[in-house]
Amino acid sequence: MAAVFALALLAPAVAACDSGSGDRAGETASAVPPPPTVTPRKGAVQTTGRGPELPEKGAWVGAWVKPQFHNATGRAAAWDDFNRAAGGQLAIAHMFHEWNEPFPAGTERAFQAQGKLQMISWQGTDTRSTVSGVYDNLIRQRAQDVKAFGVPVLLRYRWEMDRPNLAASMHSPEDYVAAWKHVRAIFTEVGATNAAWTWCPHADGFAEPERRAADYYPGDDQVDWLCTDVYPSPEWNSFSNRMDHFMAFAKKHPRPVVIGEFGLTQDGRPGQRAEWMREVGPYLKKHPQIKAVIYFAAKQTEKPLYDSTFGNDPESAAVFRELATDPYFNPPMPDLSASGVPSPARTE
Repeated sequence: MAAVFALALLAPAVAACDSGSGDRAGETASAVPPPPTVTPRKGAVQTTGRGPELPEKGAWVGAWVKPQFHNATGRAAAWDDFNRAAGGQLAIAHMFHEWNEPFPAGTERAFQAQGKLQMISWQGTDTRSTVSGVYDNLIRQRAQDVKAFGVPVLLRYRWEMDRPNLAASMHSPEDYVAAWKHVRAIFTEVGATNAAWTWCPHADGFAEPERRAADYYPGDDQVDWLCTDVYPSPEWNSFSNRMDHFMAFAKKHPRPVVIGEFGLTQDGRPGQRAEWMREVGPYLKKHPQIKAVIYFAAKQTEKPLYDSTFGNDPESAAVFRELATDPYFNPPMPDLSASGVPSPARTE
């Protein structure tokens, strides 16, 4: 079962190493205005005028698929193969980027050409360095590139910030919140309002109070989508066991929810993986605040070894295919054009 824990803790970091580029440390700082305050209406799931229009009913399904070849063609091909095996109806393509890696780039353009909604996970860096302003030019360039991309995207900035192995670069919840606000303010200054800021702690951060995940929340005026990553852990906790703690928090905030990552290996007893996955669909239907769910499909051939793909597990593959082809999980796609960015305070 150790591989399950390795997947939960290390898989995002493995994916984020997909490629890299040079750092731009030492850039000059510049003053930026605060983002506009959004006052949500109580009891309604809302957008804040950023990112894709919400589905009236149901939730989109998507995937991150680790490719054999780490280029735009290889990533798109790997995603296409996974999508076909899942029934050909996946709506969301997920991509990871290191802090100093340019995006959107060829991979995002390839997914856009296929008409897919996209979530972009941006690794982040040391929070105090970020607030100091040394990366402002880099941040501004990313904001300009996202704005030029023009289409609605989910931007998942420094996901799983509550993980213990990130403490040295996060420093504290207060430092993380300050960095989030600094980066988002630059995006606001540039006018990159097509990016929906997606706040994504690990579900374990709510199940384990000592991780203080809720303390990292930047505020309703700073967050467009709530998010969490959920894995069974070595104890094979059920999907609902992991999710209930996070959803108790989410229900207090009028924002749509995306499950940014879920997945598991085959380290349990026979059939346990499929059994765990069978709970996902019914749980999501009971929680209409959840508007998207994204599977993490990767086979790691170097330590730590794990495999969350379905290549040798037809039972689990069938369960996922059933989820992905369920009409509830195939709501109409949003307008993926520059005109598809919703108006502020749009509600269901």
